[in-house]
Amino acid sequence: MTGRLDGKVAIVTGAARGQGEAEARLFVAEGARVVLGDVLVDEVRAVAASLGDEHAMAVGLDVTSAPDWAAAVEQADRWGGVDVLVNNAAIHWTRAFEDETADDLRRMLDVNLVGAFIGMQAVFGAMCRAGGGSIVNVSSVAGLTGLARHAAYGSSKWALRGLTRTAAVEWGVHGIRVNSVHPGPIHTPMLPGSGDAVADEGRFASLPLGRAGEPIEVARLVCHLASDESSFQTGGEYVIDGGGQAGPRRSG
Repeated sequence: MTGRLDGKVAIVTGAARGQGEAEARLFVAEGARVVLGDVLVDEVRAVAASLGDEHAMAVGLDVTSAPDWAAAVEQADRWGGVDVLVNNAAIHWTRAFEDETADDLRRMLDVNLVGAFIGMQAVFGAMCRAGGGSIVNVSSVAGLTGLARHAAYGSSKWALRGLTRTAAVEWGVHGIRVNSVHPGPIHTPMLPGSGDAVADEGRFASLPLGRAGEPIEVARLVCHLASDESSFQTGGEYVIDGGGQAGPRRSG
């Protein structure tokens, strides 16, 4: 590892498993100290414990709760502030548009959009005092194109793009960079029906790379955006989808 995050303090949400766990582990390996937040308290504590008390601490974090965010920032302040925020926590389901409900749409927006909004506001002061920072909002390819059965999820991820770009424009003067990442199918518990490698191989055969991605592959992109390597990158939208947005895989 190259120590790309040496001396930085990060908050990663949804860090109990999947992409969030992979990001937290990579960040620690790259020299950061990480506050791992999740509503899955026992699981996130186990991940943090495996990384060592000097490198990681776990907090119960419901991203829709401003007091929970304040507690997470307070933990980060014990290490000197907040240099990086990764808004990774999300909920997901698929449902036909005509079967979606207004209440469930609001619930999806509350976690996937409003949760990120509250978190960004929560770290703003600390990042300003530090002279800047990096915020990475994990959106989705569902926030780039229309996907069937994704009325609620897609709406939340499209909106997160707008939130990201607005903050990038407003907060650049403070040295705060804000970017979004747009994964395609990634092998995590949120990927419906995933788990059988043979079945997945056929399922994603239409992608140019012919497979689903792995959490560590997303984590590497997020790490780049968190690090000083990306010091002139803000307001960007970074796709990691095995080529799906480019077009279908050619045959033969």
